[in-house]
Amino acid sequence: MPKRGYHHGNLRQALVQSALELIESKGPTGFTLSEAAKRAGVTPAAVYRHFEGREDLITEAARQGYEMFADLIQYAYDNGQPSALAAFEATGRAYLAFARKHPGHYIAMFESSISVNRTPELAAAAARARAVMEQAAADLSQHIPTNRRPPASLFSAHIWAMSHGVVELFARSGPGTQSPFAPEDLLESGIGIYLRGLGLLPPDS
Repeated sequence: MPKRGYHHGNLRQALVQSALELIESKGPTGFTLSEAAKRAGVTPAAVYRHFEGREDLITEAARQGYEMFADLIQYAYDNGQPSALAAFEATGRAYLAFARKHPGHYIAMFESSISVNRTPELAAAAARARAVMEQAAADLSQHIPTNRRPPASLFSAHIWAMSHGVVELFARSGPGTQSPFAPEDLLESGIGIYLRGLGLLPPDS
């Protein structure tokens, strides 16, 4: 593979990009730092000026992924305004869109066994993304009577789990877990069932 050119001072990001490509093609444990260095067009020793090991490199990929994810979720939430329902549903669709468009980041974030608490920076980025989804849930839950209103964190966690399940089973999987329905349709209908159960949608919507 030809060496990847990079501008002076941008080696760190070139290594992250190399790692993302390797994560996507080989998985988070299927490559070495030497492979990432070779792909970036530098010596293995150069990697250690920026990262102590492969987990550090994956952690940075995950951090950047969470920052991008939070921006996308925020954009979806803002565009759904002023409808709390539209904003909430948009965050679920944004999750699916992110997983498809940025598989390397998605794997680093959710499938690498890297804890979101590994570094303060990673934890902060993950918390920002989670906060947007919780805000969307909190807005929508205001339409539920107080005695039946779930905590916003629980509400958003249910939709996050549903979105994640659709991605894992039907949007990024190989043969054997194919669905006759598009992932977007599965997610939309699942969210609809959930919201009807909370009384936020009429039974026939």
